[in-house]
Amino acid sequence: MKKILTALLIITVISCQFSKNEVVNNSDITTVYYFIRHAEKDRSDTSQKDPELTKIGIQRAKNWAILFEKVEFDQIFSTDYRRTQQTVKYVSIEQKVAVHSYDPNDLFNDDFKTLTAGKTILIVGHSNTTPEFVNAILGIEKFPHIADSNNANLYIVSIIDNTKTVQLLTVN
Repeated sequence: MKKILTALLIITVISCQFSKNEVVNNSDITTVYYFIRHAEKDRSDTSQKDPELTKIGIQRAKNWAILFEKVEFDQIFSTDYRRTQQTVKYVSIEQKVAVHSYDPNDLFNDDFKTLTAGKTILIVGHSNTTPEFVNAILGIEKFPHIADSNNANLYIVSIIDNTKTVQLLTVN
């Protein structure tokens, strides 16, 4: 619980710094992307290519919703897999923001950049797509794939005009 409160405090400070559609120097637009990997999935049937979340995974999904209470998302994106959709479900319901699908094979294209410019966005992906998406925004290969046992990473990418910053938090 202490770690959740600490992470919530960090996100609150960050969200206050980068509030929705903030204008800096009357010309800079702020865009903030929050990236998480899906919560713990059911591994009991190795032939299942689209498993649901475990009980622990569902609790993590609920904890993400609590953690993001102070962040006002304009849009939420997820891959079409059950585990990612279930992970973002509670945030979507709490904030009354629909979940849109994204193609993990076409990350950060011009349409996506235009659609999300000046907004606060949550993106839920996988151990490979999440860091690849962050890297695509940054324009560099900074983050490797996430370890299969790690469902706790939170990447926060902020873009003010053309200046990009990134923070990586672990939320257990």
